[in-house]
Amino acid sequence: MNILFLSIGRLNNIEDRGLYTDLLRQFRDNGHKVYVVSPREKRLKKPTEYVNEKGVQFLRVRIGNITKTNLIEKGISTLKIESIFLRAIKKYLKDIKFDIVIYTTPPITFEKVIRYVKKRDSASTYLLLKDIFPQNAVDLNMISKNSLLYKYFRFKEKKLYSQSDYIGCMSQANVDFILRNNMEVSPERVEVCPNSIDPLMIKKDEKKIREIKKRYNIPYDKTVFIYGGNLGKPQGIDFLIDCLKANKANAQVYFVIAGSGTEFNKLKAYFNNEQPSNAQVFEQLPKEDYEVLANSCDVGLIFLDKRFTIPNFPSRILSYMQASMPVLAATDVNTDIGEVIEEGQFGYWCDSNDVEQFNKKVQELCDIKLRKQMGVNARGYLEDNYTANHSYEIIMNHFK
Repeated sequence: MNILFLSIGRLNNIEDRGLYTDLLRQFRDNGHKVYVVSPREKRLKKPTEYVNEKGVQFLRVRIGNITKTNLIEKGISTLKIESIFLRAIKKYLKDIKFDIVIYTTPPITFEKVIRYVKKRDSASTYLLLKDIFPQNAVDLNMISKNSLLYKYFRFKEKKLYSQSDYIGCMSQANVDFILRNNMEVSPERVEVCPNSIDPLMIKKDEKKIREIKKRYNIPYDKTVFIYGGNLGKPQGIDFLIDCLKANKANAQVYFVIAGSGTEFNKLKAYFNNEQPSNAQVFEQLPKEDYEVLANSCDVGLIFLDKRFTIPNFPSRILSYMQASMPVLAATDVNTDIGEVIEEGQFGYWCDSNDVEQFNKKVQELCDIKLRKQMGVNARGYLEDNYTANHSYEIIMNHFK
């Protein structure tokens, strides 16, 4: 089959590790012809290009800047992506008849592109729903539900769902949310198709662990909790700071925060003012150092803002599970990530407005025997439920 994959994310190399590259390799390795359309921001100063790389056709489309820029440019560039992608497909892929179009959210503004290819080629369409927008922006008070902006994006969201033959959600709570809030969407079209990866075997090298901890002044004799990833409004940074404050005198634990985002400066200000002795924050680490460090820690942390009504399911959890690491998730009550973690017996959950419960779970996770068993459970659950092959089979089950 000819597979067209649309993404707003930069896909530099099909052999890179990631949600989408791992899935696309499954299609390639199972004999399908894969075509990827992804953006190339103008700040990179490179033109649109259409190339074959390791058995996958890449159409990298030059667009405006949508990262590392101001909100106005980002907004304008995002709104233009749809028409720019459409022109590029008409120019470079006009002679390819696609069987399946796969696309992700964000963004929700690919509807015209999907509709065009679907009609032109009688193609089937599959949405990988990774983000429920604009409701997530409403939850965080970024836009008002009464605004024209919300009404426009909600219209685009519904149009996207209407063009999708199948919608793959990250978890059952996502399925329930979509069906409850979009009555026109048939339940037969919506299913769980979770975040997934092609798991690597992670070997714990004690020599490397000691070297990396020494390099970054992380103690060997404490339970080390790590958070790695985006530090923005969705993560509820105020609660993270409250948790760090509450554990400032806890001699058993050490917190490592590594990431960047719109709320990084708020977190950095806390570290500058309070200078906690059992925590560090890093904005950027060399990729290889971060991977070794992350795999050398004891517990992986997940944070989500307490205000969310949409059920997020952060993909960050997969890297913790891959490293056989238990997970402590502090989230809103609407996501089911906590249910998955606790039913799978590979970690704990608490409400992201309950510091006392967070501290209780932290103390329980200082038990090395408990952590070891939870780590084994985490890796087993990943291999049983969240591999790229699982997602591939779920999608292809509709087209066999």
